[in-house]
Amino acid sequence: MTRTALIAGQGGLPVALAAEMTASGTDFLVAELDGFPSEIAGADPVRFRVERLVPFLDLLAGRGVRRVAFAGAIRRPALDPELIDARSATLVPRLAAAFRSGDDALLREVVAIFEDWEFEVAGADALAPALVPGPGVLAGTVTEADRADAAQAAAIVGAVGGLDIGQGAVVAQGLCLAVETLPGTDAMLDFAALHAARLRPDPKGGRGVLYKAPKPGQDRRIDLPTLGPRSVEKAAAAGLAGIAWEAGGVILLDRAAMVEAAGRAGLFLWAREP
Repeated sequence: MTRTALIAGQGGLPVALAAEMTASGTDFLVAELDGFPSEIAGADPVRFRVERLVPFLDLLAGRGVRRVAFAGAIRRPALDPELIDARSATLVPRLAAAFRSGDDALLREVVAIFEDWEFEVAGADALAPALVPGPGVLAGTVTEADRADAAQAAAIVGAVGGLDIGQGAVVAQGLCLAVETLPGTDAMLDFAALHAARLRPDPKGGRGVLYKAPKPGQDRRIDLPTLGPRSVEKAAAAGLAGIAWEAGGVILLDRAAMVEAAGRAGLFLWAREP
């Protein structure tokens, strides 16, 4: 059996992925970047620093790890030059260039380094396919107005995603109310909640849609968009009609709880064909 290292950041995704891997009998250990603990209960994680990345890679290999998966949010850490060991110093030019780039470029470089050490990099969809639903309506009813708003939002997400800006947008009655940027989905929905009512041209028209999708050309083994029960609560608070996402491209952290929350709030949940 292939042993996997779950490189766990913060938020609900590492917890959900660890639970799915445990349920499937996957042999794995948890690793955490120093200063960014995950919420995985009882994980007993291996902790590492970017400045000593090569010793960490050697440690994983020594523990029989052949596959790695990245999950969860990690802010860019402040690097201490005094902690860099001689072998990790050879990676500094690559990492320094990546740190000056967008999130997608940085993650691609990190993946490339792990692959240089002959680790297989696996996505959450490969390790826990139940977290990434295929096409279909999971809750509620999608109207033609909702479909039009979702199509417009998908076009916007494709455009801003190509600039490595974000993975989500809110559209109502064909108008873009908000796009996701560095602060994340919750901040986008908070903005929509503050402004959506006055920005909708027709008070009796479509209430609007939150749409999420991977960035164009994104390596889907890393940084897939996520949605969870909190997304439903925030979308309801913003007065939206529902949530749509690219089928097969977005992780649902707790599908059952999302469906239940959407039912209570009268929202639809739709995995949309790209």
